[in-house]
This record gives sequence, C-alpha cells and structure tokens, in this order.
Amino acid sequence: MSLPEVTVGDVVPGREVAVTRADLVRYAGASGDLNPIHWNDRTATGVGLPGVIAHGMLTMALAAQFVADWAGDPAAVRSFSTRFTRPVVVPDDDGGATIALGATVKAVDDNGAVTLAVTATGPDGKGVLGKALAVLRAR
Repeated sequence: MSLPEVTVGDVVPGREVAVTRADLVRYAGASGDLNPIHWNDRTATGVGLPGVIAHGMLTMALAAQFVADWAGDPAAVRSFSTRFTRPVVVPDDDGGATIALGATVKAVDDNGAVTLAVTATGPDGKGVLGKALAVLRAR
C-alpha cells in the first residue's frame, strides 16, 4: 500500500475513540500494568488523581493506530514519539471517556517520507499527548 498524496499543512481527517473501564481492564491484562490507579477510584483519588485514568501507553497506542489506519498499512509507521501531558480520566459508566484524534502533515521529505504532528484531546477539550510525531515511510 502507499500513503495518500499529501503536502505540508494538510489535515488528516480526525476521529473519536471511546475508552471505557472495561477497555482499561483488558489493557491491564494484556500489558501487565495492573496498577490500581487504572481501575480503582479509591486508589486513584488517594494518590491525588481526579479519578481512574487510562494507561498512558494505551492512549499513545490509540493515536498510533489512528496513524496506521490513515496510512493504510501499520508497517508504514516508522516511528511514533510523544509526551504524556495530561491523564485521561475514565468515568465508571457505559460511555467512558472520548479521545479526539487528529493530525497535520508537518513535513514531506525529498524521498516522500511523511511526518505527522498528531493530536489527542481528552473529554475536557485539553490535549493529552504533547509533541506527538509520527514518521511514515516514503510512498
């Protein structure tokens, strides 16, 4: 597969993903990160968090999956880097927390490799990932 034709400044169509407490439990089991701040309100608030929070690596994985889906091939993603800037609080309800994902083309090199500036915004409208960059192989 090849990447879509893009130029610097192009906006990748965004999407929203929901994260529920059930997702957190599944991710905890798969990742081995069983820290109770990801499933127990009492523990999370006891350490100063506003409530149970999504795993940072889960949030990053959702953003990376968004990029891979846009690229049409997960192998096209050569690197993905970010900083975790704000936790995603996941309420104990059926809806969970919604994360809005998006990206803008930051660079296209002479060989056609694409760098995307990726955004992930939590339910409060604030960014949860900072300096998120994805580099995709040339077309």
